Amino acid sequence: MTTAVILGLEGPDLSAREQAFFRDSDPWGFILFARNVDTPERLRRLTQDLRTCVGRDAPILIDQEGGRVQRLRAPHWREWLPPLEQAQIAQDPARSFWLRALIMAAELRAAGIDANCAPCCDIAGPQTHPFLRNRCFGGTPEDVMRLARMTADGFLAGGVLPIIKHIPGHGRATADSHKDLPTVTASIEDLAQDFAPFAALNDLPMAMTAHIRFTAFDTSPATQSRKMMDVIRQEIGFDGLVMTDDLSMQALSGTILDRAQASIAAGCDVVLHCNGDALEAAQAVQGAGILTRQASRRADAALARRITPQPIDLDVLDADLARLLTP
Repeated sequence: MTTAVILGLEGPDLSAREQAFFRDSDPWGFILFARNVDTPERLRRLTQDLRTCVGRDAPILIDQEGGRVQRLRAPHWREWLPPLEQAQIAQDPARSFWLRALIMAAELRAAGIDANCAPCCDIAGPQTHPFLRNRCFGGTPEDVMRLARMTADGFLAGGVLPIIKHIPGHGRATADSHKDLPTVTASIEDLAQDFAPFAALNDLPMAMTAHIRFTAFDTSPATQSRKMMDVIRQEIGFDGLVMTDDLSMQALSGTILDRAQASIAAGCDVVLHCNGDALEAAQAVQGAGILTRQASRRADAALARRITPQPIDLDVLDADLARLLTP
């Protein structure tokens, strides 16, 4: 039976050990990083091998935001501006992000990748940590809502599932959650601004949590907080599939087993484990367990939104985007 995990792997080819482990553990999906990316042909073979291994059309995720956070890079794939930079220079930012997402989706689909951990719906503020700031679309809820929506629409039109992040909002964090647990002390009233972009996009299929402690609600990080999951489900109104951010990030404490169990107990649908470490991955599988009935419903609803995209002329789209980004 399918387990409530999304797993990374070690390299650009599926090893015999990984093949056996994935076949036995049957993770809901997979996530790829730069270490898994070589040539387009090799990447396409890897995505095919992963799906063959589990015997179904499992979702394969990647982080392809643009700027620092993009796993497919030149010379085989396009290079992209950081989102905040594009938002600042584009003549028509909304159309530029729709074009960008549609072109990105074509590149991802050609490699066998059908879900993207983007767009970031976090609001860039004066305190936003540099690891996140230029990955945002702007400094107001309205700008973020508008450009994140166009990005998500472009991905969906291109046959790629968008994953909004980092719900319920990472913009106020002054620490990097890869290294520490950020603590946000803003009031409930102030946090409503951070929640607004996620509420505006609450119809989308998937979201990734923020490893952040919001003291107005709880002492636990949002990924492991039932109170914050209630905020996500009720106040923000998101009924799509909720996945954790990477369990191996240092914002969380305890073993990977502990982290997975706590995340599922809090109400996350699936957990994400990225680094490909075999022992940790086994703990993630054990801690997450089998998809619950509710998680299965949300997972099926998300996958139902994968479409076969209409044919597009990439040369025309590239030229249109270049025109919008030319001063």
